[in-house]
Amino acid sequence: MENITSEKMTARKLCTAFGVKIPRWLEDAKDEGFYQLLGLAINRELNKRPRLPQYKTMDDAAALLRERKNIMVITGAGISTSLGIPDFRSKNTGFYSRLRQMGYDEPEEVFDIHNFDDNPCTFYALAGDIVPDLEKWTPTHEFIRLLQDKDKLLTNYTQNIDNVEAHAGIRKEKLIQCHGSWATATCRKCKFKVPGEDIFDSVRAQKPAECARCKEEIASKPTRKRKRASNGNGSRKKRSSDEDSESDGAFDIPQPGIMKPDITFFGEALPNDFFDRLKDMDKDKVDLVIVMGTSMKVAPVSEIPNFLPRHVPQIYISRDPIHHINFDINLLGDCDVVVAELARRAGWVLEHKMIPDVQAVEVALTDEIDHISTVKVRPAQA
Repeated sequence: MENITSEKMTARKLCTAFGVKIPRWLEDAKDEGFYQLLGLAINRELNKRPRLPQYKTMDDAAALLRERKNIMVITGAGISTSLGIPDFRSKNTGFYSRLRQMGYDEPEEVFDIHNFDDNPCTFYALAGDIVPDLEKWTPTHEFIRLLQDKDKLLTNYTQNIDNVEAHAGIRKEKLIQCHGSWATATCRKCKFKVPGEDIFDSVRAQKPAECARCKEEIASKPTRKRKRASNGNGSRKKRSSDEDSESDGAFDIPQPGIMKPDITFFGEALPNDFFDRLKDMDKDKVDLVIVMGTSMKVAPVSEIPNFLPRHVPQIYISRDPIHHINFDINLLGDCDVVVAELARRAGWVLEHKMIPDVQAVEVALTDEIDHISTVKVRPAQA
């Protein structure tokens, strides 16, 4: 029988066989790098959860909010779009779609770590559109903060890199930034780390940010004339006359490293705390899951719902339905509108300047089999 230790069958091939879309950051990984992802995929198939029949409506969701005390929240770009921060994959409006319109055949290459090291100018020329505003967050972020304030938030797993959750007040110990974030930036040469906002001006100016520590170190050392390299036996290599004419009197001029925001680029592994937190702490403690603003297409985050115990209720909030995961309650609409109505029905006060003082909301159960309700603001009377 073939197994992952044979040459014929690999962990990567098995992931594909289980229908897992391989993340670009794993494309160049050794086979061992696929083991955790394969484990999640196998667990998903063995434990594909059925929909719980006792939960169906918005009122059921509100009751669960009141009752449960260890709520896992999984979020994607859809919770930040009302701030003007584009998501990545939406057709026509997503960041990748806009890059295609600009002529990039493979928009993901802008976030490829090898491409960044070769030419950081490409990333810096385009990243201004996704730099977050540190002073703003949405009603949905405020809703997550409300769960925390009520001591009900177990963990917020966010796929977003904007770091808005942290600025909205979600505590570090409650937040797993699955794909990294703009919170910090690190020098690719000396690994010096700075707050992310230190490079925001450079990003907005479309100019690669150079490492301040590298520049200080370079400034403190005299520039030296270039020496001919040793050929390995103590003597110097003989140079051609062309090389002599071009390089005699030349100087080695050290270059500072380039600062990279600590978002996870393709070609980099996810932080270990994602897997450790999920399997060692949250799996056995969670009593309610709320997924918001994400299509749940990218592994390993997409594997979380089927990795958790089947009896734990799961609520899905987003504009469009998904069909590869059996959520118990599906509330389709603008995330900000849905959470405001959900909080109201739970008897909670959710205050945010983006929530109108008077907002009439229509909720309609449109699919009783798949437990789908649509949620939308009622048009104002003429």
